[in-house]
Amino acid sequence: MAAENRKRDAGQMQSVFRAVLTPPFRFLWSVTTEGMDNIPATGGAIVAPNHISVLDSFFVPLVLPRRITYVGKAEYMDDWKTRFLFPAMGMIPIDRSGGDSATAALDAAAGCLEAGELFGIYPEGTRARDGLLHKGHTGVARLALRTGSPIVPVGIIGSDQVQPPDAKFPAPFRRVHIRFGRPISVERYQDRANDRMVLRQIMDEVMYEIRELSGQEYVNEYAGSKKPAAAATIDLRTPVKPTEAEVEAQAVPTEPTPVGAGSGPTVRNGNGNGNGTKGPNGHGATETGGEAAGAGDHEFARATRPRSSADVLRNPPRRAHLTR
Repeated sequence: MAAENRKRDAGQMQSVFRAVLTPPFRFLWSVTTEGMDNIPATGGAIVAPNHISVLDSFFVPLVLPRRITYVGKAEYMDDWKTRFLFPAMGMIPIDRSGGDSATAALDAAAGCLEAGELFGIYPEGTRARDGLLHKGHTGVARLALRTGSPIVPVGIIGSDQVQPPDAKFPAPFRRVHIRFGRPISVERYQDRANDRMVLRQIMDEVMYEIRELSGQEYVNEYAGSKKPAAAATIDLRTPVKPTEAEVEAQAVPTEPTPVGAGSGPTVRNGNGNGNGTKGPNGHGATETGGEAAGAGDHEFARATRPRSSADVLRNPPRRAHLTR
């Protein structure tokens, strides 16, 4: 019952505020829209915009042809400047820490949609202070599946230039563009309303559409979440330190193999046909088999030595296009 009363109280003065605030808003800021025909003329629908400025909650209701109710953080009720204004504009305060208060607010939201009204909610849950588009919370998908309402993605562009997160007052004479995307139906997921994978799939689709509308860069983390500490990096240019065995192998010279011993000398330029530099036996210049084999074995051993994943990171395989 309390939730129903809250639904009826929210937005009672919206038509009055719309008539009063629209002229000065239009004068101070150039507000343009796109895709207004994507807003259903009748019936309940969830309006899901990105959130980059506190004024988003004013710009969106002022351009809509229908009344809209939306949720906002309960902290707005602690500030005298917004305590009466936001509820009169249609805001239902929600306690983001959860509990009975949050449940009651979502029940009121469901009541709005079931009554055939528009309901607005920010999928990111809070303003994105970095200007990026963040991961969407699944509460929007739950609400859509509960009521069977379509989700209208919205991309707001430029409101962060009117009043950035840390600005106390809005800057006049800036341009704000609001783009409404095609409604996303959730009817095909009704038989799997409690499947977490389905909820995440719906929200990924919604956030993709918002990204296309707003042009923001998407990051797969929740807005306002603390970033993990930066992991230690490995300098990929650091060469692999040779092992002690390799150092000793380089320090000890290989004894030459006498001519005629073993498998015989290696002849340059073919089979001793007189071409090239003459050796002492009249055939081509010779190399000692042991020395050549030793060098070859050493290079082969280094190339085929087992390497850990850390070695590969420190000294990755060289590619032709990287060494030119």
